[in-house]
Amino acid sequence: MTVIVLLVATVVFRLLGALGVRRFRTWRISAAHGLAVMLVMTASAHFVPGDVTFMPNYDDMVAMVPSFVPFPGLMVYLSGVLELAGAVGLVLEPTRKAAGICLALLFVALLPANVNAAELGLEDVGSPLWQRVPEQVLYIGIALWGAGLFTRSAGRPSAGLVSADRPAAVDHQRVPSDQRGGR
Repeated sequence: MTVIVLLVATVVFRLLGALGVRRFRTWRISAAHGLAVMLVMTASAHFVPGDVTFMPNYDDMVAMVPSFVPFPGLMVYLSGVLELAGAVGLVLEPTRKAAGICLALLFVALLPANVNAAELGLEDVGSPLWQRVPEQVLYIGIALWGAGLFTRSAGRPSAGLVSADRPAAVDHQRVPSDQRGGR
């Protein structure tokens, strides 16, 4: 279900970009926002009371926590808060890179809980083990890509390359006056 939410949200954002919403003019930015939508959905389960049964809830999340992790209830709340913070960080350009890196680390840290849930047969909280690991790898990849870490111009200027997030600046001193327009 989470992968579907991620994919649908990403496509919807990209379609908005194709319709002229500049914020979503690239697949990378649309995917970052799609991941943020997915994270809001998954984080909500960390705070849903245990008597709610139509979706994963707090009790389900606590059951996922491996026995070696101290304070499982606190860890569930903490991971939910971190997912929400990561979602906010992804949609704000100044924090997108840090959020993507932190989310990738969070997804790695949460993998033991996902493996534990699969080993215990807790299918109410998600997908089977064979699907969980590839999903986590997908989320890590999208978090890092959405943060701009897999682009040719990620963090360093290079001749001829323009970041997908920023239009090329025009150096009016180098453009011949007959091509500047206006005069």
